Amino acid sequence: MHTPTTHLIVLPGGGYAVHAPHEAEPIVAWLSALGLSASVFRYPLHVRHPQPLLALRAEIRRRRERGADRIGVVGFSAGGHLAGLAALTPADDPRESVQFAVLGYAITSMETETYRPARLILLGEDAPPHRRRETSLDSLVAREAPPFFLWHTAEDAYVPPEHTYRLASALAAHEVPHTVHVFPHGPHSLGLAEGAGQAAAWTRFAEPWIAEQVRAPRPGTS
Repeated sequence: MHTPTTHLIVLPGGGYAVHAPHEAEPIVAWLSALGLSASVFRYPLHVRHPQPLLALRAEIRRRRERGADRIGVVGFSAGGHLAGLAALTPADDPRESVQFAVLGYAITSMETETYRPARLILLGEDAPPHRRRETSLDSLVAREAPPFFLWHTAEDAYVPPEHTYRLASALAAHEVPHTVHVFPHGPHSLGLAEGAGQAAAWTRFAEPWIAEQVRAPRPGTS
């Protein structure tokens, strides 16, 4: 009997301009300590949409070719935006599908003015409203979307928690399974948030949630 295997792809933040080191290998080390298969994917920087998404989809296909049945994405800030795009944007190739997503203080909307620097890199200065809308995660949510785990801090000045609230509202409206944690204190870019007060609990909350996703049956099985 085939035992489904899961691989988690970690996408560090950095505003589509850099890859934050503390949101890369330390996250993989945390997941590996839980007995999970995980790797960092350093997506293209300073390029326009959809280049980062296409690169991530190619990485998802590679992981499937290496034997992964289920793919989870774990993204932070701009990496969270890219993770959400991969999970929510329809793909013609079923090998590019994402089964669950964990987003930390993610940029979810290209329609707000925060975080503007990432939007300028991804879409350019004069992106039309329809392009900003079609790259906003809340506008991409459909009933068949995969489960999401979202966390943020209320004090985040760079990517305000409005981003998480917008996505969570869309997930709720479409009855997509999700969990949301917004901690009262803490700046942007916390990573594992060790020593960051209440926000440090996000990994403790995420661990059983991820375990539940790993145990979930593959589509078409019972």
